[in-house]
Amino acid sequence: MKRTAFLSLLALVLLGTGTASLPNGRKRRDPAGEDNAYGLLGNYVLGLDNYDEVIDLSNYEGLTDYGDQLPEVKVSSPAPPTRVSSAQSTVTPRTLSSKPPMNRLTTGLLDSPGSHDLPTCLVCVCLGSSVYCDDADLESIPPLPKTTAYLYARFNRIRQIRAGDFKGLTKLKRINLSSNSISSIDDDALRLLPELQDLILPENQLGALPALPTSLEVLDVRQNRLRSSGIQPGAFRALEKLQFLYLADNLLGSIPGPLPLSLRSLHLQNNMIETMQSDAFCDTEEHKHSRRRLEDIRLDGNPINLGLFPSAYFCLPRLPTGRCC
Repeated sequence: MKRTAFLSLLALVLLGTGTASLPNGRKRRDPAGEDNAYGLLGNYVLGLDNYDEVIDLSNYEGLTDYGDQLPEVKVSSPAPPTRVSSAQSTVTPRTLSSKPPMNRLTTGLLDSPGSHDLPTCLVCVCLGSSVYCDDADLESIPPLPKTTAYLYARFNRIRQIRAGDFKGLTKLKRINLSSNSISSIDDDALRLLPELQDLILPENQLGALPALPTSLEVLDVRQNRLRSSGIQPGAFRALEKLQFLYLADNLLGSIPGPLPLSLRSLHLQNNMIETMQSDAFCDTEEHKHSRRRLEDIRLDGNPINLGLFPSAYFCLPRLPTGRCC
């Protein structure tokens, strides 16, 4: 009883002085005191005693327990790593393999029964009967497939054509070796090619012509080092199918002959020709051969005066091109 009376007396004293303590140890301030910082609230002081008058926590339905929505986490021992099958792997075979896959075209050539006849097709481009070896840094004629009909090996460093380079190529029709460094051709290298029609050899270093096959129709040896002594007498007589003969930009001192009746175009410009024989184009004795086909003769760029040899042109349908006086 004494303790209860003492507490009641203490409470009366505290109320009288206005310094009742809050549960957290802070003092309740006088609503009219100078420490009131919430002027907008007027005389209303927010405290623990009247907090439920501002926000009724019992009726607030917006609060949500997010802990109920979190997925349940089960702690267990680590699972072994999953092995990815080859069908599910997204890594390309090139990355996994230490060697790049072999090209199918190359594989086919290596596995084919006649692959020993096609080594050049691994370096050059083989399309049907045509072989393209342009700008391939070649120093000699490569082994060719037996079915080769057209060979293009321009812009290389080939220096010589040997007798066996085209051996057995009975279907070869065109050889184009422009812009090489060819200085010599063996006599048996081309003579035995029965189907050769076009021999294209401009921009080389040839000083003489080899024996040529009788099937030849086009011979182009422009921009070489050909001299008259490098062309055998009668070299073109047996070429009964020859139609185009291009000998421009060489070192020739005379017109080579005799020329076949089949010839249609003869280019001799930019040589060293100073004179010509009276029968260079016509047969002055028999007057039989009228060269109706030979309509294109170029002698411009030579020191010869065409006006001094009128008897050499009477059989021609047109006069040669060159200096006339």
